[in-house]
Amino acid sequence: MHPAPSVIVFTTLSGLGFGLLVFLGIGQPAVTGWGAFWFFLIAYALAVGGLAASTFHLGHPERALLAFTQWRTSWLSREGWAAVAALVVMGVYAFAAVFFGTRIMVLGWIGAGLSLATVGTTAMIYTQLKSVPRWNQVLTPLHLVSLSLAGGALMAGQITETAVLMILALMLQLGHWQVGDKRFAEAGHTIASATGLGRPGRIRAFEPPHTGSNYLLKEMVHVVGRKHSLKLRAIALGLGYVVPITLILLPGAGHLLGGLAVLSHVAGILASRWLFFAEAEHVVGLYYGARG
Repeated sequence: MHPAPSVIVFTTLSGLGFGLLVFLGIGQPAVTGWGAFWFFLIAYALAVGGLAASTFHLGHPERALLAFTQWRTSWLSREGWAAVAALVVMGVYAFAAVFFGTRIMVLGWIGAGLSLATVGTTAMIYTQLKSVPRWNQVLTPLHLVSLSLAGGALMAGQITETAVLMILALMLQLGHWQVGDKRFAEAGHTIASATGLGRPGRIRAFEPPHTGSNYLLKEMVHVVGRKHSLKLRAIALGLGYVVPITLILLPGAGHLLGGLAVLSHVAGILASRWLFFAEAEHVVGLYYGARG
């Protein structure tokens, strides 16, 4: 699929922001006053900034509020409600921590749960798409949630938790790639199944559906070379996981190395997230010869 910058920024930043809110909600770190102010400012900037970026990919951004009406059937709508609930509850928790020096732990735990649920609903938007076999697997939500928690732990300065969660997220990243590479073939989608023509012989397209470009080609069909894919995977693994883990575990690692670890992680995850969309093959590509 077309790796739109707005969606890449949205999923990367919001995952980090809500991951950080999870740790702040459970009291890691247990900050109040100005310390809490800066932590929550960063978390809200990432979470809200990411959500705002997602609206740039909408054909009609002015209709975004209508998504809230479809919560019974739409994971996008559920994501919206979960995000609003998380931000409101954590906003009250942050207000008490910053201005009154009091951490209302009941609110913190509820807000942490809602923040985690927001990431989970975002992941399910992609997981439930049977038309994109690479995403339609159990490792998709596990990977995205673990990555959000790992990034949140890193932003919160929790060394042990970061190391454990980074390693877990790394393993799930590798697993998601390995399983995803086989998913299209395992799903059995071909131009014969897409057209419903069965097996009267080898089915192939006589002519392309369109003589020019169109919305489907622009949004749903994107081909990335295997060589480029492998290079980007190496970059994503190195910058997103290996470098941050190494930096935070160095003896005497302080704020400077921690900041470099965060920057490296964000750069690596941006590469990983670009691949998440670029390698996702939509079945509509069969009609345009993008798949056999």
